[in-house]
Amino acid sequence: MGRALGVDLGSRRIGLACSDPSGVLASPWRTLVRSGDAAADRAAIVAAAAEVGATVIVVGLPRSLSGADGPAARAARAEAAALAAAADPVPVVLHDERFTTHSAARDLRAAGVPGRDQRARIDAAAAAVLLQAWLDRRPAGEPAR
Repeated sequence: MGRALGVDLGSRRIGLACSDPSGVLASPWRTLVRSGDAAADRAAIVAAAAEVGATVIVVGLPRSLSGADGPAARAARAEAAALAAAADPVPVVLHDERFTTHSAARDLRAAGVPGRDQRARIDAAAAAVLLQAWLDRRPAGEPAR
């Protein structure tokens, strides 16, 4: 099995989450601040994947509530394609991320994290929600790759 890296692509920050080695549990890991250089941001994601030994990178796909691809989803698809080229041979997969930020904020509130501290944690927490959803939807016994 191997670890999976979850990636929540934001316009200002990129949230990262990592699975345990068995590919069962996702945890928030870190947040990258966008540099303004897309290639440098992709390189930072690839470096993070290498650091944790990820065998797959799961990128959030921000679909609209209807499930259709809007501008954000099209941008995420393009960014994931560029990331796949940079991360080769580590595969990059897309996973629906609707409601992940909302769910992460709710979880942080429930954990007693004050609102002012949530901003620093929300992106990585959203990446963990996204990654956990992907891990949970894999067929039983299917490795993380």
